[in-house]
Amino acid sequence: MESRLNNFHIGYAPYSEDFLSPGDRRRFVHYAKNRGINFETANPESEYDIVYVTHNADITLWSKYDKSKAVIVYELLDSYLALPTFSFTGLFRGVVKYLSGQYKYCVFNHKKSIELMCRRADVVICSTKEQKNHIEQYCDNVYIILDTKSMYCNYKKVEKSQVISGELNIAWEGMPHNIKSFAVIREALSILSKQYQINLHLITALKYKKYMNRYITKHTVNEVGKHIDINNVNLYQWNELTVSHIASTCDFAIIPINAKDPMDNGKPEDKLLIFWLMGLPTVVSETPAHLMAMSAAGLSMSCASTNDWVSAISNLADNASSRNQAAKKGFMYASDVSNEEKKMSSWDNMFSFVVDLKINKLS
Repeated sequence: MESRLNNFHIGYAPYSEDFLSPGDRRRFVHYAKNRGINFETANPESEYDIVYVTHNADITLWSKYDKSKAVIVYELLDSYLALPTFSFTGLFRGVVKYLSGQYKYCVFNHKKSIELMCRRADVVICSTKEQKNHIEQYCDNVYIILDTKSMYCNYKKVEKSQVISGELNIAWEGMPHNIKSFAVIREALSILSKQYQINLHLITALKYKKYMNRYITKHTVNEVGKHIDINNVNLYQWNELTVSHIASTCDFAIIPINAKDPMDNGKPEDKLLIFWLMGLPTVVSETPAHLMAMSAAGLSMSCASTNDWVSAISNLADNASSRNQAAKKGFMYASDVSNEEKKMSSWDNMFSFVVDLKINKLS
């Protein structure tokens, strides 16, 4: 694949200019480095054979790109197409991006601009079957590729024979604005706190920009107070080493999600696989991706109600055998599906199709 792709001029419209965003490091940039593929930051004024457009790029601009019979690959990892037509995010996000200078053109219906980008793209990459079903209304060539997780494969939790002195050390990892998802398990944690001393360990950014990731700095500790009633909450600045270190000290992890929100319900199982790779049993909200992964791993730790959460967490807390068995099954499944060469092969297959498309356009 290296020799074929390096015959073409490739432009990459990144998540971040320095390629340090997780979306860059865990996806195309990682693949390109692994396979020795040359690319440059895409400039709409330049001519390319292949343009890889991330969702952070200006899709109002790239959806109009028509130079040099270029093949466009568009990466859409969030479930924007599942949003109701007249939702606030679906309508006005594009206007805000235009006013902030992120988009060249003002589009009054952001969901429509995503649909146009999908129609323009020759290939779209997404992260779940549900997303793929939506995207296929606009593009025939859709591939599901999850993040690479090789950076987590060297860390694995040591099994514990029991929960010490009735304490539960529970890990959570995510963006500060997702702390609001703890509302899903607020009642469950309240019930469980009467039986156990619960220590929550949240690995996240300690500060964040509230609007469009650009405006008004907020402190994450204030979000904790709004959405979590547990007294013992520990915050850690996110980085991959900290995620691994804190996870190794915890009994298990949780991934609460508001399944009634189309964007949240459409999220992939990436975070679950990361915890499993680190040997951590994990209790999750019931979403399509979580249900699929749990079933494939031979586990049943997806929760749709307060009773489900209380039961699942209590079982892990009181039963060392269940805890260790869940860790082993999760680790085995995650190790298989996250195998680095398998992941690279998924990218190879997609780009092989892209190269064939380009050759056909030139012929």
